[in-house]
Amino acid sequence: MTQPDPNGDSSVERQLALTVQALAESEARFRAIADSMPQMVWSTRPDGFHDYYNARWYEFTGAPEGSTDGEGWAGMFHPDDQPRAFDLWKICLETGEPYEIEYRLRRHDGVYRWTLGRARPIRNEAGEITRWFGTCTDIDDLKRSDQAKELLSQELSHRIKNIFAVVSALIALSARQHPEAKGFADAVRTRINALARAHEFVRPHSESSRPTVGSMTLHAFLADLFKPYGSLAGEPRVHISGDDATFDDQAATSVALLFHELATNAAKYGALSHEAGRVALDTRLSGERFVLTWTESGGPVIEGPPERSGFGSSLAALSVEGQLGGRLERNWRPEGLQVVADLPATALSRRRAAQNVA
Repeated sequence: MTQPDPNGDSSVERQLALTVQALAESEARFRAIADSMPQMVWSTRPDGFHDYYNARWYEFTGAPEGSTDGEGWAGMFHPDDQPRAFDLWKICLETGEPYEIEYRLRRHDGVYRWTLGRARPIRNEAGEITRWFGTCTDIDDLKRSDQAKELLSQELSHRIKNIFAVVSALIALSARQHPEAKGFADAVRTRINALARAHEFVRPHSESSRPTVGSMTLHAFLADLFKPYGSLAGEPRVHISGDDATFDDQAATSVALLFHELATNAAKYGALSHEAGRVALDTRLSGERFVLTWTESGGPVIEGPPERSGFGSSLAALSVEGQLGGRLERNWRPEGLQVVADLPATALSRRRAAQNVA
């Protein structure tokens, strides 16, 4: 018969003591790392109860240690931001989705500063959330810099719109003085007004000022964009063919920027700079890709690609590759420039794609 180990209990106790010591050392290391970070670090239980903040949090907020545990954190944020922050946090706790939000956090001197809050769940082997770890990063200086740039861009845009209006008014005034030029003046004013509408989409926008395209399709949107460039024998000089697509405001600015740049360059240097020049724009849905091909003809002979890329061309490439997630290719053919924009099929209606996924 096996005799009980007289040292069994002490072995268990030693093992437990070692485990407790290891946990204490691990927690001490975590606190040392967290307290050395420039960001405010916090942690919660699986139910969202805040039970840890690093030293930076207390230094920034000036709150007594432990006073923001539980739901006490909510009162540290601007009253206008609290409902939004709390509602999003509740959703993340229910779904396990990462938490990310910009809100204004009250500093120790009472000043509210814009802060980027982020949190990610930690899960065990069974996939259950065991803790949430989050950070708050002061982004107030960056936010104010961005707001200043946006204000400057919108002021510049406003002045450009005024120039369109003044030029249109001057043409109308001249037409009244010279009735024989009325037809010509009306045509010029129509083109100027179309350019002004295009400018609405390519100018810098905030979320509140961003124009919407409603139920407009891609072809209708582009046809309106190309009106300033006139027609030949009753046909638009930029001929659009192929598959149409549902189009929303999330893609409108990027698409407008690309084709506004191509059309203005064609008018200055390419096919549209010659009286008989034309552009064919073909749009094709191919599986999960939507390909737009811009082909110029009847313009000056192209001897090769330009020695350097201009700002507008770089901006157009950024719109396609950075904002629409596509690829942009330029072919400098002797008979005319060809540009191919290869986009994901969902790029032109990202809001509808998101709704379908949901």
